[in-house]
Amino acid sequence: MTNDSIYQDVSNYYTKKINSYGPTPSGVDWNGKESQDLRFHELLKCLVPNQTITINDLGCGYGALVNFLSHSNTNYKYYGYDISEKMIEQARNINSDNDCAHFYHGSTPLMKQDYSVASGIFNVKQSRSDDEWLEFIINNLWILHKSSKKSFAFNCLTSYSDIDKKKSYLYYANPCFLFDYCKKKFSKNVILAHDYGLYEFTIIVKK
Repeated sequence: MTNDSIYQDVSNYYTKKINSYGPTPSGVDWNGKESQDLRFHELLKCLVPNQTITINDLGCGYGALVNFLSHSNTNYKYYGYDISEKMIEQARNINSDNDCAHFYHGSTPLMKQDYSVASGIFNVKQSRSDDEWLEFIINNLWILHKSSKKSFAFNCLTSYSDIDKKKSYLYYANPCFLFDYCKKKFSKNVILAHDYGLYEFTIIVKK
């Protein structure tokens, strides 16, 4: 299967979610705002504090990260990308008065920024095999790497999840494998956070 085929499946999945639930955490397949914000908090540990930043958000959904950034007293220029046209439509409507937020329909950032993040885009494999989905993740990690000047961050569901909690259509990544991959391919400075109470982990790669 090609990446284009996977992107189309992912776009269809999340377009159905946003059509059903609107611009809410459920609309991007999260359980609620509290856990969504916790993920943002972990991802944004990649930022250098007290600096004006530029950031790419790969798989931005309806742009919830913009609201989180605005309430964290961060000076930012934000560039969101999503393969679902419906998501981008919602994001532009919600943030129409925000000159610092820009949204684009696509899978690859148009320009390199200081930082890049991806939240939740590696979770829903649907009917794909684990090998195929891991290849998809690796391809997107290279996109994050090439789109970032200072650092990038992403999260995944963890293979250490309780067996009775796992679902067949979700992908549970091996954090040790991805940590090792990022150390060998992208940077010597890599952080693995697996301690924030969710069935997932966050990796930060510092350039």
